[in-house]
Amino acid sequence: MKFLKAIVAAGLVAASTSAFAADITGAGATFPFPVYSKWADAYKKETGNGLNYQSIGSGAGIKQIQAKTVTFGATDAPLKAEQLEKDGLVQWPMVMGAIVPVVNLEGIKSGELVLSGELLADIYLGKVNKWDDAAIAKLNPKLKLPSAAITVVRRSDGSGTTFNFTDYLSKASADWKTKVGTGTAVEWPVGVGAKGNEGVAGNVGQTKNAIGYVEYAYAKQNKLTSTGMINKAGKPVQPTIAAFQAAAANADWAKAPGYYVILTDQPGEASWPITAATFILMHKTPTDKAASAEAIKFFKWSFEKGGKAAEELDYIPMPDSVVKLIEKTWSSDIKS
Repeated sequence: MKFLKAIVAAGLVAASTSAFAADITGAGATFPFPVYSKWADAYKKETGNGLNYQSIGSGAGIKQIQAKTVTFGATDAPLKAEQLEKDGLVQWPMVMGAIVPVVNLEGIKSGELVLSGELLADIYLGKVNKWDDAAIAKLNPKLKLPSAAITVVRRSDGSGTTFNFTDYLSKASADWKTKVGTGTAVEWPVGVGAKGNEGVAGNVGQTKNAIGYVEYAYAKQNKLTSTGMINKAGKPVQPTIAAFQAAAANADWAKAPGYYVILTDQPGEASWPITAATFILMHKTPTDKAASAEAIKFFKWSFEKGGKAAEELDYIPMPDSVVKLIEKTWSSDIKS
């Protein structure tokens, strides 16, 4: 934890002291930052090679890989096949995880408050703006909720977490789909902006009566109060690895061009509704082939040896069958 806090402050994952390994650079999504940093630390101890990763948001990560200023980009909003082709990029999923609503409500513990997708959309639309609103009380009849205004916290930067969150809200609420829609950045009707999962977690933690959305590892590490959700099957579910895995089990990676799969609002009584994958982007013909080859070695190591570390942070490792597909993609599509 001390290691993670230190690198969160620096915005970097394990920077290597060796000049060569320092050439392996990545930038993008904050969603997978906790697991990438844990992997990078273990990888450096085992191999001596480090990784410099800037946790700056998916939108910025996509721009950096398109501009060829990094060895790899990282995004939770996958690019469609035609965009990959246009930019000469290869994309694959690295790990799966989940997004959870988090609140700062006195006397309320994790899992006690339950929300539906439609209600969450109404809160982010500003239609439901007090905690003791009848719609919240109806779902939570046993909770004593304050008669206080809801402080809505959302991302200020281009974000794959926002892409998946707004994709879910668009599926759960026709009103949200019509008025706001899905995107890495949207015209938010209400709310206070914060940068990165780190920023949202920090803001919610410091603001009474706030609500936000973060990747689950950030909720755990910051000891935030997460909510339960009513899923697509109409069942109340809690954010657990089993619920994330239940949603992820529906993914058909083999038939998805560029591995383009969105995991929100999956069917199944046990499925967590805001589950997502996070992706790596690399150039088919890299400018620095040596750095590209080293990056692939790190990703291969992460698939082979990083599963336990991922699960400890409540991420879901990619299934072995998918890893085999990805390794074939590396061999056929990346010239390093």
